[in-house]
Amino acid sequence: MNSKKNILITGASGMLGRAISSALENLGYTVFKLKRNVSEGPFYYLENTGHIFLDPSISLHAVINLAGKNISEKRWSTKTKKLLVDSRVQTTLLICRALAKLPMPPKILLSASAIGYYGTNEEKIFDESSCAGQDFLSILAQSWESATMPAQEAGIRTTFLRFGLVLSPTGGVLKNLILPFRAATVGVIGSGEQTMSWISLNDAVQIMLALLTENGVSGPINLVSGHIVTNREFAHCLKKSINRLKLPRIPSAIVRLMFGEMADAALLTSSSVTSLKIKKLGIELQHPKLQNCLSDILKN
Repeated sequence: MNSKKNILITGASGMLGRAISSALENLGYTVFKLKRNVSEGPFYYLENTGHIFLDPSISLHAVINLAGKNISEKRWSTKTKKLLVDSRVQTTLLICRALAKLPMPPKILLSASAIGYYGTNEEKIFDESSCAGQDFLSILAQSWESATMPAQEAGIRTTFLRFGLVLSPTGGVLKNLILPFRAATVGVIGSGEQTMSWISLNDAVQIMLALLTENGVSGPINLVSGHIVTNREFAHCLKKSINRLKLPRIPSAIVRLMFGEMADAALLTSSSVTSLKIKKLGIELQHPKLQNCLSDILKN
């Protein structure tokens, strides 16, 4: 079996995992998915015991690690925060240790991270050279990336996919917003002046495909469009795309009451991020501007 055509994906059932799996298969790759049961395939992870089996007889060109619990699914209790950490850091560490032990490790590891790495700032614009922040999401992203060290030490070219807000009607934040926006129960959050850094799902997939080539880059890459918008602008663009005339503003106090710690970490503060490495790869984004992006992906 040609190793250049074999890709292993973790977190393959999520929005990103489904999209990149489909794109790879359309390009002729053989996609293997890390399963949860021994009987389901040659690559599996038994979460209860922490055992990962990677079939050494199947040579892999690359691994795309997208494993991790949904950040915004629940309020951040102590238990939930531990699940968020373990599902990312511990899973990534176990996978990378297993990859390092293979007789022929893959050449490439694309491992998910997030622009939360940089923390929040009302004035600064971050790029891949910027320092890490100090809040929960920043520390989580730092630990997540550090967990790839066994793979790096084994000589695997490792890239950290620092995702911005990935936009698609098939999943993630946008899917959860469409119905409330159509019902006019959600609109501008807080002051509306906090900034957001986003990318379309199609562009995120395009970048990941480029990173699987010999010309790919190592280290961090920010998966963002570079078109930084305020929450108010985002709400206006979404409103226009779904033909709503007016939307309510949700006061900061209500947002904090609803979401707790998550409100100030991810909803009410600014995250202005651009990417130097996307330009280095020479990629022309399909959706560089928010209004065109939303109008395109929501047209059906």
